[in-house]
Amino acid sequence: MNLYEQNPYWLMKDGIVASYPSLDKDLDIDVAIMGAGISAALTAWYLRNTGLKVAVFDRRHVGMGSTAASTAFLQYEIDTSLTDLSNYVGEKNAVKSYELCRKAIYDIGDICKTLKPKFDFNLVPSLQYASFKNHTSKLQQEYQLRKKYGFKVGWLEEADIKNTFGFEAPGAIFSEDGGEVDAYLLAHALLKDFQAKGNKVYNNTHITQVENTKHGIILQTHSRLKIKAKKLVIACGYESLKYVPKQIAEIHSTYAMVSEPLDDKYFWHRNSLVWETATPYMYFRVVSENRILVGGRDDPNHHPHIKPSLISKKAEQLTSSFLRKMPHIPLKPDFSWAGAFAITTDGLPYIGSIPERPNTYFALGFGGNGITFSVIAAEILKDLIQGKKNENAALFEFNR
Repeated sequence: MNLYEQNPYWLMKDGIVASYPSLDKDLDIDVAIMGAGISAALTAWYLRNTGLKVAVFDRRHVGMGSTAASTAFLQYEIDTSLTDLSNYVGEKNAVKSYELCRKAIYDIGDICKTLKPKFDFNLVPSLQYASFKNHTSKLQQEYQLRKKYGFKVGWLEEADIKNTFGFEAPGAIFSEDGGEVDAYLLAHALLKDFQAKGNKVYNNTHITQVENTKHGIILQTHSRLKIKAKKLVIACGYESLKYVPKQIAEIHSTYAMVSEPLDDKYFWHRNSLVWETATPYMYFRVVSENRILVGGRDDPNHHPHIKPSLISKKAEQLTSSFLRKMPHIPLKPDFSWAGAFAITTDGLPYIGSIPERPNTYFALGFGGNGITFSVIAAEILKDLIQGKKNENAALFEFNR
């Protein structure tokens, strides 16, 4: 599966950060991790000091799957509103899921402080605005529910939005808890630290066969090398779905563009993350080099090869949508790309194991909160792999 097409901004900006070898001999380890994107990198990083012998394997290069195409929109609000999620999993579990996503944002910040050299991470607020007037009532209900449970939110009326953000919308929730990070660089930084503890990372190592045994896992690569492991973590994003015997997610296509650099005077209140209530929603934020990222225009399917002409058309549509909100900003597209995007029925990730695959754990952080979900997955799997209980694991089980 092609996980992105064209020119993801971070991959073009950062290039090849580090080189990792391919596997050249059989291996016997405690934990094998399939995938080397942000989910796998976080899981590996959390396991680095456990005393377990851990190795990471990717069929491509580190971070060059979905991670390279991530828009790194760090928010605790998942694609399913707190009010709607309460109907799926109950109010208590819905609130806990939101609280864990909020905590994950700050966990990422704390992790970045420990990396050497210190990794760039920024806390920024977010604004979710009502796309249409008839969306206002439901958005106000969402605001009241979040406020009830202690989330740092405020309600903005139409005049407030115009005065503070410079565009028109009938109402909005302003949240203090949000963040931004370069997911591609972060994956490399995490794996660098992981390797410094004596663990291994392998590029260009395609796992073609997974065999479950009474004593663990035997993996076979495309070059017929064997990897024996006591435990396996499958963290290769949307490509992980082939290892799950039932359908748990639908794969869509999503689009993004990054503008040419702009003068500081064109940016809005506190460089907030901005998104709307429509489905699919448009979102935008400020990224490095004084550029603006705009994303959305999702399609309810994903073709393995999306035509450049379609990506260009989507970039034009995203630009037009942004300029309808912010006509005073001279936005000009510079980079544009398409990526695979999976959604689950309730908007939550799938973390943990299934009976059909013993000694195997999944870190499937689908949806718009892939990075925060990946932090939650790493924390849960660290406990489960060591035979410990985790109080949050049941929230994201496959049989929920």
